[in-house]
Amino acid sequence: MEDVKILYIAQEIMPYVPESEISAICRKLPQAVQERQKDVRLFMPKFGSINERRNQLHEVIRLSGQNIVIDDTDHPLIIKVASVPAARMQVYFIDNEDFFVRKGIAADADGNEFEDNDERAIFFARGVLETVRKLRWTPDIIHCHGWFSSFIPFYVKKACKEDPFFKDAKIVTSLYNDSFKSTFSNRFAQKVMFDELADGDTDFLNGKEMAYTDLVKFALDFSDGAIVSGSGVDQSLVDYAKANVKNFTTIQDSENYVDEYDKFYNDLLK
Repeated sequence: MEDVKILYIAQEIMPYVPESEISAICRKLPQAVQERQKDVRLFMPKFGSINERRNQLHEVIRLSGQNIVIDDTDHPLIIKVASVPAARMQVYFIDNEDFFVRKGIAADADGNEFEDNDERAIFFARGVLETVRKLRWTPDIIHCHGWFSSFIPFYVKKACKEDPFFKDAKIVTSLYNDSFKSTFSNRFAQKVMFDELADGDTDFLNGKEMAYTDLVKFALDFSDGAIVSGSGVDQSLVDYAKANVKNFTTIQDSENYVDEYDKFYNDLLK
């Protein structure tokens, strides 16, 4: 199926961060899918460890400048872009001095997880959606990789359900072994809330704390498809996805993995 538009929202992409299952898949899969005549866009956070000069990042002024309010605090949105080496693809980076100057992805050099990881992931999700609107590009499929993208399904299905850019998009969540140890605070519901959500949309989150498995299940609850993409995935999440997501599969270590992803996308759009 040609002319399909796929938005990849990735926690990590090589070579901008070190190799991992997520960063390797998110480097290879979009290019392979694009070579099959699908229209692809990639987004990831601009972590402080990414060398802007070496990777030739530059700010896109026309896409930057909006403030995103989280928990009554304004955070300026900065959009940067770079071309993937040896591929005819660009990566859009979501940046902000409050959240992404620090070097680590989710923790500091001593392994201490950042206390505002929930707000960082919320900012990333909302930054992606605002930027896609400014690009005036309407994805058919939104494929989320890594827990950092876990807010996307909820926002698309709730805040963007009448938005012409997103209302018909199918959401796919890939599962990996990328857990974190800390728990998001019980003020989670207030942080997630913003103007485009209706009253009551976050009531089910009130007073709830979010551990890693809770967050991934939260993403799966608003997903149209789920793929076990990584090895060593928590079995409880695999079981939850099988039971609660209509379209489910496992795609791992296969010579024909691109065919399998391509078929999954095409079946999802039928």
